[in-house]
Amino acid sequence: MTTPKMHADELDIDAALVRRLLAAQFPSWSALALEPVTSAGTDNAIFRLGTDMVVRLPRRSNAARTTEKELQWLPALAPHLPLAISAPIAKGGAGEDYPFPWSVFRWLEGDNPPLERGSDHAMAHDLAQFIRALRKIETTGGPRPGAHNFWRGVDLSAWDRHTRAAIEKLQTELDAAAVTEAWDADLAAPTSRNAPVWIHGDLSAGNLLERDGRLAAVIDFGGLGVGDPACDLIVAWSFFTGEARAAFREALVADDATWARGRGWALSTALVALPHYRDSNPPLADASRRIIDAVLTDFGRAA
Repeated sequence: MTTPKMHADELDIDAALVRRLLAAQFPSWSALALEPVTSAGTDNAIFRLGTDMVVRLPRRSNAARTTEKELQWLPALAPHLPLAISAPIAKGGAGEDYPFPWSVFRWLEGDNPPLERGSDHAMAHDLAQFIRALRKIETTGGPRPGAHNFWRGVDLSAWDRHTRAAIEKLQTELDAAAVTEAWDADLAAPTSRNAPVWIHGDLSAGNLLERDGRLAAVIDFGGLGVGDPACDLIVAWSFFTGEARAAFREALVADDATWARGRGWALSTALVALPHYRDSNPPLADASRRIIDAVLTDFGRAA
């Protein structure tokens, strides 16, 4: 079965293609069990290989930019972090009519935390400690934000045009005046005066794994880069709720400006994603609506 497409320029990717690539480049793995992994992610087609590996194939050219970066930097970052992260095993190359580099990672056991876990203080604390450890890692040579990480971690103002265009598209679906007021307020927050730090770039429940009720791993580092740490606060509105959100902020020691920029990142990414994935990725569209509602609730407005 071919993985469902979410973009016009996506490749057709199915298990038969993965088996051909494995047979040509990693024949010792070609007979292992292969099973597609259901995910709301938009960048990679994912297949579990055997019991302890996972194959990730970029769906289109812009996602392919992340492969080399992850293979280079994740092994260097892992020893400094308090949770397991995606661990690359091998790099595959173009072939069998597939044009991009692809990768094999270690399979990490665990489940994505359900939405009701967003009220869990322990999980909020665990993730905050992970982010703080990530920020402390030496950044020399690290990739600054760009196409390779979908521009996560740039100055928030770089997303102003895209955000306002999305609001215009959503005029009939939300309170455009309330959303614009919230966006304007967060956009006015002071920019960071601190040196750029390592960011995951796409923290969400879908990129977290829990085991035995505790956060165990962080995966999918396509948004990895060195930039404004506010970007990694998106998860405060996409996942955490109520007192857990406050606990997350306290554990992060996030000042007012960083918190506001993080909320702006959450609002912007949700607004841009909603019209784009409304039909092609309903779970992501629903998540975007929840983020918009959470941000407006912060401002005392109902979505």
